[in-house]
Amino acid sequence: MDAPVRKLFERYERLFRKSLAGDADMDEVTSVYAAAFIAASPAGVMVGKNDDQLKQVMEQGYARYRAIGTKEMRMRDVRISPIDQHHCVAHVAWTSIFAREGQTDVTIDFDVHYLVQKLAGEPKIFGWVSGDEQEVLRKHGIG
Repeated sequence: MDAPVRKLFERYERLFRKSLAGDADMDEVTSVYAAAFIAASPAGVMVGKNDDQLKQVMEQGYARYRAIGTKEMRMRDVRISPIDQHHCVAHVAWTSIFAREGQTDVTIDFDVHYLVQKLAGEPKIFGWVSGDEQEVLRKHGIG
């Protein structure tokens, strides 16, 4: 399952970059997600469906990233922990670069742990666990 999961996150990275450029197709963006998903962070646990509301939330999220000066989102590494023949945890190391007016760019490294399922066809993200994004941004004077 390693190669298809790596390809999934390479695609995810390309879609994120297109979204930062304001050139995203939300149908394509949400195609990396399963029909339903869970997300956990210090803010709590959220459940959702891959529907029009997700597309709207994703579009708003990318608009916010652009508004706070996100220039780039780059994947540094993917480490895969298999669970069984259909599931794994993909530990993805990201680097984000933010422009700040009149100051040098800020680079932030962070990790997100994605739950991935591969049944028929392509693997899909059905969950993720992340740290406190807002706190990290505040610590770096962003947002």
